[in-house]
Amino acid sequence: MLKLSQVCHVLLATLVSFSFAKTVNAEPTATLNVVVNGIEHKKGEICFRVYASEQGFPMSNSSGSQSGCAKITGNSVKKQFSGLKPGTYAVSVVDDQNGDRKLNKDFFGIPKEGFGISKNPTVSIQTGSPKFRDASFVVNKNTTVNIIMKYSLDS
Repeated sequence: MLKLSQVCHVLLATLVSFSFAKTVNAEPTATLNVVVNGIEHKKGEICFRVYASEQGFPMSNSSGSQSGCAKITGNSVKKQFSGLKPGTYAVSVVDDQNGDRKLNKDFFGIPKEGFGISKNPTVSIQTGSPKFRDASFVVNKNTTVNIIMKYSLDS
């Protein structure tokens, strides 16, 4: 009977140590809240793409670490992205009025739908699309960024 008790104690100690080891080795994650203001339409969706590097930023539909869309319910929309590794990120958004989940442009490459980029950089014919470094910010724990929707290029 003593041996069975010792085996149970060893087994219990092993299970407890594994649970602590998993907790200690778990990577911390962060939550990003993106708030989009200045929405002009009352229908459609605002589509979000979170980028962890300059690859594909700001227009690629296939790049980015997380993405998603939220129904437009007013002049402002909020979307939360959880489970991000702490680091540097940038966000682009589109006022998707036709449901294709991408920014539609005219023949000259000028956006035909509303758009927005984190840190709200100038977007004009002279400046072109902003660089990742101009739109990026650090996410450590819970971070909120505010994006103002644009419906035309800046002058």
